[in-house]
Amino acid sequence: MKRFWLVLLSLGLVMAFSASALAVDVKVGAEYYAGGLYLNRMDVSGGHYGSDDYYSPSTAFFFQRLRVGTDFIVSPSLKLVTRFDAMERIWGGARSDEDSNWVEDSAGTRMENENIAIDLAYVQYTSPMGTFTAGYQNDGTWGTVFGDSSVPQGVIGWSLKQGAWTYLAQIVKMEDNSRSASNDSETTDLDYDKYIAGVIYNWKDGEAGARYIFVRNASYKDDGYPYGSLIQMNSLQPYVKTKIGSVAIQAELDYYWGKEDNEDGSTYYYYNQRMEGINFFVDAVADFKMFYVGGTFAYLSGDKVDTDKKEGGSYLHYGGATGGGIDWNPCLILFNTEIIDHWTGGVESDHDDDAVSGTMNNAWFFQGRVGVKPTSQSDVMLSLAYARADEKPDSDYVDKAYGWEVDLTGTYKITNNLSYMLGFGYLFTGDFFKGSCENGIVENDYLLINKLTLSF
Repeated sequence: MKRFWLVLLSLGLVMAFSASALAVDVKVGAEYYAGGLYLNRMDVSGGHYGSDDYYSPSTAFFFQRLRVGTDFIVSPSLKLVTRFDAMERIWGGARSDEDSNWVEDSAGTRMENENIAIDLAYVQYTSPMGTFTAGYQNDGTWGTVFGDSSVPQGVIGWSLKQGAWTYLAQIVKMEDNSRSASNDSETTDLDYDKYIAGVIYNWKDGEAGARYIFVRNASYKDDGYPYGSLIQMNSLQPYVKTKIGSVAIQAELDYYWGKEDNEDGSTYYYYNQRMEGINFFVDAVADFKMFYVGGTFAYLSGDKVDTDKKEGGSYLHYGGATGGGIDWNPCLILFNTEIIDHWTGGVESDHDDDAVSGTMNNAWFFQGRVGVKPTSQSDVMLSLAYARADEKPDSDYVDKAYGWEVDLTGTYKITNNLSYMLGFGYLFTGDFFKGSCENGIVENDYLLINKLTLSF
């Protein structure tokens, strides 16, 4: 049956996309940025066992990236969409020597992105029956920026707009472990797939939508790791974005449920258990022309230790959960993947599994923001954030506080296409990162960054 549907779907795509390209228009858009940063500490761990001589190095460097998107428009209803990243490097810095070191928001490795990596290449065909897409395209964006992870994946998609309603469906190939020219294994049916169906409703001042996701991750069934388990997880994700007067409001709820079953007869509870998690986000910004104020609240359920039920945290990532997502970077240091994870390599703590940076998981997060726009070209924003864990690690020497962070950023628009940003972030590190040491301490951290961005 699986082969029958695969052949039928392939024939349908061939018929839908068969067209002669007699003339092609080309539309190009690009973004280039160059920046520099200084991070005071690469590890917020302080002294141990009463010692205060623990040393954590700082880091400072310049970096850049070029991202170019090109649409080859065959006709008003048919186009080929492509995108590549190039020269994604630290100036004069060490080059990656591992071709398997993947970049989260790219279809290529870090080594490839340091030269050139093709991220997107897909066909888009618009017909009376809807818009069809097939190829490598961005997966993981939906609703608000919360939970979004723009990761290129192989996707077959369909959407149809009728009046105020939009309907959509997707099949996403997350991981394929079939035998091929580049995979000489003898495994079969060990793929990681995602199936999506959703609906969006638009009105004058906003939109609302909901989608359902089913994930089947069989990539761990072979070789007894982890204990031959099969993950099947569901997700329901409603959201709303609207504007009431001068206040823009957005909210999203991501609910996950499913199970992980062992496939080798093992009774070890860690790999034979229920999975459940709930993430919630609400954000509001009031715009008073020259001034604006805003606030954000997010909750991501944490996992209680030593139970047969996984209730949140990064563990659910293996079932398709993304936590706060790599696209959402609410602070300059805490829960940051764009600057910290990607360029500095992360900020560590004594808890190896609980780094300061990275996507948000297991958290209660509160942030207030105030901004001023002295001119139409400038924007200065001050934010104060506090975060604490929903569930703390199994240690008597830590508490739930991730800490407080103050961020000050300023952006000046030199021209319509060129902008310059300055930023300063200071993290008052919480005792969640103390580690398992009875006398362990933590140190505060700060970041300085500037960035020049050209886009067209």
